[in-house]
Amino acid sequence: MLSVGDPAPDIEIRLIDGSTLRLSQLRGRIVVLYFYPKAFTPGCTREAIGFNGLYEEFKKLGAEVIGVSMDPPGRNRRFAQNYGVRFRLASDVEGEACKSFGVLKGLGPIRFADRATFVIDREGRIAKVIRGFMNAEKHVVEALEEVKKLAQDDSSSKTASS
Repeated sequence: MLSVGDPAPDIEIRLIDGSTLRLSQLRGRIVVLYFYPKAFTPGCTREAIGFNGLYEEFKKLGAEVIGVSMDPPGRNRRFAQNYGVRFRLASDVEGEACKSFGVLKGLGPIRFADRATFVIDREGRIAKVIRGFMNAEKHVVEALEEVKKLAQDDSSSKTASS
């Protein structure tokens, strides 16, 4: 598992619209990258609804929100449609992104992403790691708190350098 201060791995993920995204493409932006075990399960649904409900606030603070699971793209697409998800969802069917972030769980054919959220600063470093399988909603709240701190630090440093 990665820790605060570590560089975020430059993973490439397949978004549910079929495009790919390399994490380094978002350098210069704050990124909330959250891994969830399985679409349509109660905890993952609450978590997605929570991020979706605060998505505009994340955007105003200059943050990108991306949810990643090992579900196939079609399942994640239906999940997004069902709950009106406005942020990006990605399918990591092979588990490569999960491995890179140290959240791959299970053995053999029964593998899944552990519930973990990484807030990545504008320089591509891990600023916060939120873990905990049971309390999905805390991931949303704690991620927003960290994004606010990072945005505040950015505005403070701009003011100091003026």
